Amino acid sequence: MSDFKSNMWAEEEYVDGSFIMRYRLKNTLFRGKSEFQAVEVVETEGHGKMLFNDSLAMISEKDEFIYHDMITHVPMFVHPNPKNVLVIGGGDGGTAREVLRHPGVEKCVMVEIDKMVCDACYEHIPQTSKVFDNPKLDLKYEDGVAYVKNTKEVFDVILVDSTDPIGPATPLFGEEFYKDVYNCLSEDGIVVSQGESPFFNQDMQKKLLSILKNNFEISSIYNFSNLTYPGGLWSFTFGSKKYHPVKDFKADKVLDSGMEFGYYNEEIHKAAFCLPQFMRKELKDFIKA
Repeated sequence: MSDFKSNMWAEEEYVDGSFIMRYRLKNTLFRGKSEFQAVEVVETEGHGKMLFNDSLAMISEKDEFIYHDMITHVPMFVHPNPKNVLVIGGGDGGTAREVLRHPGVEKCVMVEIDKMVCDACYEHIPQTSKVFDNPKLDLKYEDGVAYVKNTKEVFDVILVDSTDPIGPATPLFGEEFYKDVYNCLSEDGIVVSQGESPFFNQDMQKKLLSILKNNFEISSIYNFSNLTYPGGLWSFTFGSKKYHPVKDFKADKVLDSGMEFGYYNEEIHKAAFCLPQFMRKELKDFIKA
């Protein structure tokens, strides 16, 4: 659980113990332990309601729109006609919420291993979880790794909205999983995955990009800035069977959609793939585009 050293603060200690992020606490709304992880929802002074899994901040009301905009709309606006979408993880509901804002989507399947996360968010964070009432959402409480291995469904876009590669999320960072993802994507399908921190997790970024490069025709990585995740700069990986994330992106499609966003726009889309030099230097051999 989050280390509340006083009644005034919710604290997240980074995994290597090098620093702590603190949030001034107003109230603890939910605290439970599932068979997979400890789950908490708290209300903070500066970030609104926050979800913590195993003491790590997952979302805050203040900036969740950034993560959910960028995991969703980048691939959804690259693919010309995404009708069937799979979300793996994403128990707060924010990713599915953004998927189902696209009117062309006929069905969104969401596979979350931990029902407690969904239930806690449904009760306390409707900002993201209101999507659970959407009739286009098929919410399944299952292991996402097993689902992509066994499903007969075919998806145009798959979004892997996972926690860090510890605990139940560990297999979501393996090559066997991505081989199965490839097999249940349509012939022009795209997968985007939570890609960790370029400051703290560059080895994992290299691993993920190497897996994508080995299994997909196009592989890349893009960035976004946020308040909640350590380091502020965070990444998503991009794997595609056909479409290049920038060359095949049509800015007019975003403008013509009439959709409003909190973070994403047609210029952010292109700029997100412009890597800072330290990332370009370290990751250039792992990108296939």
